[in-house]
Amino acid sequence: MTEKRKSLYMRIGVQIRRYFSRLRTQLRKCWSVIVKGSFVNKEEEPSLPTDSTFYKERIIALGYVLKNKSLSLEIRAQAAKKIGLLAFTGGPGAEKLAAEYMKEVAHLLQNDIVAPRIKILLLKGVACWWYLNPGSQKMTKHLNFIHILTGLLESPLEYSVKGGKSSLLLLVKFWTCYALCVLVYNNLSFIGELKNYNALKYNLQILASENWFGWPENFAELLHHLICLYSK
Repeated sequence: MTEKRKSLYMRIGVQIRRYFSRLRTQLRKCWSVIVKGSFVNKEEEPSLPTDSTFYKERIIALGYVLKNKSLSLEIRAQAAKKIGLLAFTGGPGAEKLAAEYMKEVAHLLQNDIVAPRIKILLLKGVACWWYLNPGSQKMTKHLNFIHILTGLLESPLEYSVKGGKSSLLLLVKFWTCYALCVLVYNNLSFIGELKNYNALKYNLQILASENWFGWPENFAELLHHLICLYSK
């Protein structure tokens, strides 16, 4: 390896570490402000029990709700979101148990009939399942979540009669970017997989130009930078 190429790789490595440091900070902010805030009452934040039996019983009960097709999609999606939170707070045992129900979440995310607001709830659930949970990676690959999420970013935005973009459809894409950032933060190898999707960089550029007001970070822009650096 020439000195010039070695110097280039070193600069890229420094940039990647810098972006991951920034990603870690912004993921924590998003978790505290946006994700965690949507689960609990801000006036009274309950502390969940640490007993593994509690988590097992709760996840199994919520899993039954998630799989119950006689219930509304919103109720099932709310159950998926709660399973994700329990997977995060319950440790490896809860994370492994929650993985048994992620197949249903993957199926619903791919269903075009499922409304955007329902998909947002599902994305919050998988983001919690992935958040600081490297043990969920194997199941993530098995269920092909990378393909599912990049597909959500490729779906066209709809426009209203007034000419404005559908805010809910745009939020689906925003939450997809956040979930992908959580995923690559846990495992750098996922970036290598993402760079194989040719249209992804373009889709992220388009999303990066949108108004991310209220979010701690433009996660489309951050993800785009990471993929570009990894591709060099």
